[in-house]
Amino acid sequence: VRGDEFVGDRPKHGGHPAGAGAMPYMLVDKDPGAPLFEGEYQERFKKILTRYPNKRAALLPVLSLAQELRGHVSPESMDEVAALLDLSPAYVRGVTTFYTMYNKRSVGRYLVQVCTNISCNLCGADEVLETFLRYTDAELGETSKDGNFTVIEAECLAACGFPTCVQINSRYYENVTPAEVSQIIDHLKTEGES
Repeated sequence: VRGDEFVGDRPKHGGHPAGAGAMPYMLVDKDPGAPLFEGEYQERFKKILTRYPNKRAALLPVLSLAQELRGHVSPESMDEVAALLDLSPAYVRGVTTFYTMYNKRSVGRYLVQVCTNISCNLCGADEVLETFLRYTDAELGETSKDGNFTVIEAECLAACGFPTCVQINSRYYENVTPAEVSQIIDHLKTEGES
């Protein structure tokens, strides 16, 4: 029962049916020891559950929702998700660590993922990655001193026809060249994601 918000299996307004939203930055500043899903997030959690035949099938979108809320999926969040979905903590940890889309530790306000797979690599991904590291003053896989940027390599962002592909939070940038990196970073610093 999906209601009138869906056209077939797809949400009417685009995006993934799980509807976790923009990731990965923390939207809510709350005590990490507080219950994971409260208020609006409790409602979104319940809505996700209605879209799946059993709780186990909802694991990936629920992990995405937890990451949206806290900026990453901590061991404590994994345990709470396990309890909410009646799964073993070991199973949830196994799934979370298998998928690279889940941040296991805190990241900056902007998570910059540079695809370095074959298509992007042949078109200069290494130079794009190095330029992002230089302009953000971050080390690979680490967060910049100002807390704004975490830069990582991505295995594939599924835009092989438009290399080099970069994903910053939930926004894709295609055909990125090293010369464009400073403009992207300056825009984020002054305008945000608008």
